[in-house]
Amino acid sequence: MSDTTGPPPSGGAGPSSTRKEPPPSDGAGPLATRKSRRRGAHPLARFLVRRVLLAVLMAWGITLVTFVLTNLVPGDPVAANLGQRALGDPAIVAQWRAEHGLDQPLWRQYLLHLQGLLQGDLGTSQQSHRPVSQDLAEFVPATLELAGAAILVSLVLGVAFGVVAALRRDRLSDHALRVLSLIGISVPTFWLALMAFYVFFYRLQLTPGSGRVDAALGLAPAVTGMQTVDALLAGRWDIFSSAVAHLVTPALVLALYTIGLLTRFTRSAVLEVLGQDYVRAARAKGLPGRVVLFRYVLRSALVPIITVAGLAFGSLLSGTVLVEAIFAWPGIGQYAYKSATTLDLPAVMGVGLVVGVVYLVINLVVDVLYGVIDPRVRLH
Repeated sequence: MSDTTGPPPSGGAGPSSTRKEPPPSDGAGPLATRKSRRRGAHPLARFLVRRVLLAVLMAWGITLVTFVLTNLVPGDPVAANLGQRALGDPAIVAQWRAEHGLDQPLWRQYLLHLQGLLQGDLGTSQQSHRPVSQDLAEFVPATLELAGAAILVSLVLGVAFGVVAALRRDRLSDHALRVLSLIGISVPTFWLALMAFYVFFYRLQLTPGSGRVDAALGLAPAVTGMQTVDALLAGRWDIFSSAVAHLVTPALVLALYTIGLLTRFTRSAVLEVLGQDYVRAARAKGLPGRVVLFRYVLRSALVPIITVAGLAFGSLLSGTVLVEAIFAWPGIGQYAYKSATTLDLPAVMGVGLVVGVVYLVINLVVDVLYGVIDPRVRLH
């Protein structure tokens, strides 16, 4: 009987003969690999560059749209600013139009407006006779403070209510929260502001009436323009407590609609994620409910929630006119209203530009959060 355990025949047919020879070392394989890695490197950075370039293009579009729409508004800014007596003097009218560039062709006015924007000049207000940028620097922080507090309250309460409603679907708490969200969406904001002012200030004397701080305390040294932040930076706890007290009621009034909206969207998003297979698998593995909720459910449901929150914050900035008027809050809403009623064209265009840029920034932040939360978004 032959020995099958002997050495392999002399021809190299042993185990070494089964090894595949490496490809020629001409560097094509590693070089191609390095190139592919370079092309695929930093997908989030490429995603951000595309979004920033798109934002710049849209910013130019905003300047064009605001300029055209402002100049299409019916009415004569000369009559709104000079009055009927001055209109009877053609020399005064011509001088006023020349001072404000209204004697130039429309395309020439836009080019001058665009040139001023590139230099940081938004023009001069025809009412305050100050640079529009200086007026906006005074009024915009007040609105940002009010809208920021409102969106913060909305995010905390709206997301919490939506998660509770989804986890307790078709129970009493779910029905109660859905009714509250429906009320928040349905009640007009101006009516709610009037009722809150009448009940909590006039009748119950629980909240301050109007303004940003008590007149006896004065304003904190201006750093950011937001009284709560500036009071903290200055160490003025009396001004801080007064600013918070003045901020609570208008912020809650503004937040009620957004709370209802976020509650409904969060509930729908969480319910959709709860029915996914990977959530069932996580529960079947015996993972704690808290881990499943925060690691799997909320992260997947964040994309629609962030979208609604971003749009809501933009709408809060542009929809604070009535609330600011009722609570005497010196924000951009009041400035925009006065500028529109007097046909102060530079101020109107400045407000439109600021609101448009805020929307762009919000959309950019939302896109960045998309890319951080869901890596698949970076590929589009």
